[in-house]
Amino acid sequence: MYRPWVWLLLCLIPALVSAQEEPLRLAFKDQLLTLSRTQVLSREPLPDSLQAPLGSVWKLFVYAWLVDTGAREPAYECRGQSKEDVYCCTAGGKIERDQALVKSCGLYFEPARLGIDVSGWRAYWQARQAPEWLLDLPSLQPATRVSVVELLRMLALMPAQDQARRVLLDVLLNAADGNVVGELGSRLRVKTWSWLGDRDTASRQGGFAGWTTDGTPIWAGGRGTSQRVLRDYAQALSVVLPTSWPVEAGKCVEVDLFSRYPLQRVMSGDRVMSSGLLRGDYRVEFVNGNQLDIHSDGDLFLLNDSPSPKLVARLDREEYVARVLQREASAEPVEAAKALAVAIRTYLLQNATRRGDCLSIDDSSQHQRVAPRPATAQVRSIAAWTSDLVLTGSTVTYHSNQPGLDRLSWQLAVDQANAGQRYDAILLHAYPRASLSRWDNPVASCEALPAAQDWLQKQRRGWRPRLESEAGYNEVSTFAVCRLAFGRPFVDRERQRIYARGVLSLQDRLDLTHEYLHLAFEAHPNGQDETYIEGLARHLLLE
Repeated sequence: MYRPWVWLLLCLIPALVSAQEEPLRLAFKDQLLTLSRTQVLSREPLPDSLQAPLGSVWKLFVYAWLVDTGAREPAYECRGQSKEDVYCCTAGGKIERDQALVKSCGLYFEPARLGIDVSGWRAYWQARQAPEWLLDLPSLQPATRVSVVELLRMLALMPAQDQARRVLLDVLLNAADGNVVGELGSRLRVKTWSWLGDRDTASRQGGFAGWTTDGTPIWAGGRGTSQRVLRDYAQALSVVLPTSWPVEAGKCVEVDLFSRYPLQRVMSGDRVMSSGLLRGDYRVEFVNGNQLDIHSDGDLFLLNDSPSPKLVARLDREEYVARVLQREASAEPVEAAKALAVAIRTYLLQNATRRGDCLSIDDSSQHQRVAPRPATAQVRSIAAWTSDLVLTGSTVTYHSNQPGLDRLSWQLAVDQANAGQRYDAILLHAYPRASLSRWDNPVASCEALPAAQDWLQKQRRGWRPRLESEAGYNEVSTFAVCRLAFGRPFVDRERQRIYARGVLSLQDRLDLTHEYLHLAFEAHPNGQDETYIEGLARHLLLE
């Protein structure tokens, strides 16, 4: 007789769970959006009454003051005397300004440490029409409740935005083991914040504040820590965040167009062009008799040098990436195009030379081919979505249809994208030792150990007959061995990486074997059985 009530209760459980899941509030362009983990629930005008704790966003204002006033403060040294050191560095280490902002090292930005004068601070921000909560330096605390409307206004007026936006890309790169940047690309440049819950101090609330790539201020707040907010709501944020052309699209790239094909002349209608800036439609005639129509929006220069004329393009970095993508591949499928855009940008970073303030690279099949006309909106969108993202940790090359070690195949990337793989997974398959990083601070999360990797590759061939008889064994096609900074050896299953000390001692080789077996048995219960894995590792290596 109780079965109908049990059935009703079971039906209500999902609704009750959803009701308890507090949505994310996102303030952006005078609107307040309410998001579930997968979609937009509502949109309304941003109310003046909305307030939230300042949280760690106070550090962003101190950072801007330091940059704008040209301060030369000392690095913060971690001596192990404060429990807050964990947000800064290990005992005996030190941290500089940019990383202190990314890691939210409050001890670095303490006004007393920096010697910030209260009256000087007030005068500085008064000149920028700041609200009282920002003028009063002692009130600049995480618990201080501020108007979200005022916060967004001050973010729009904040000095040193360019530098802050560049640095804050590292927040996304470090969040949720890289999954957030995999979902959002480089479209957010934000400082995270967390504080005690409004109604329950045992709970946490958090979010972020900063800008999108085009400089539009943005704020978010929800239940849980900032890292949980980014992880849980990345999918919904990906839907609502615009893909805008970045404010800082990179300093110029000079390209010698058609560097391997001598030019005869450049024509505008029936008129032969002389040296100078080009603007409009033109026809290029080559010595070999071929012709090509080109277009310039003031970014192409004709140099009538001897023995033949030269065409030079001067482009911002992201336009360069878009034009190479347009010339070498296409904007579809989107995830393959994103992966190739990152590879193109990385290739430029690794292979261009300096010419004054510009990077210089030839337009050729030996380097990267560049479209001699502005990129389409679709291709520019791919470049903007991935702006500033590069790979570090390995040399990057690519080919139309031939995969290889540290070489992306466009055709394979297309197949992977059509099979549902995201751009970061496509990149990881092509460059297993590389990590996503930012253009002006490429830092690898995997310092390769080639000797250990070679040893493990060689051993696997001998182990194959024994392992193929084990239930659940699946030989790993691509993996990387990375240097272990500290602690015990471990495996990053998502990135197919083994972190170990090396291959010199017997214990090193046992550790390598043990962690490889965790990868190879990942899809089987044996892979979680430490006794089984350690026993098999010792059998392979010692018997």
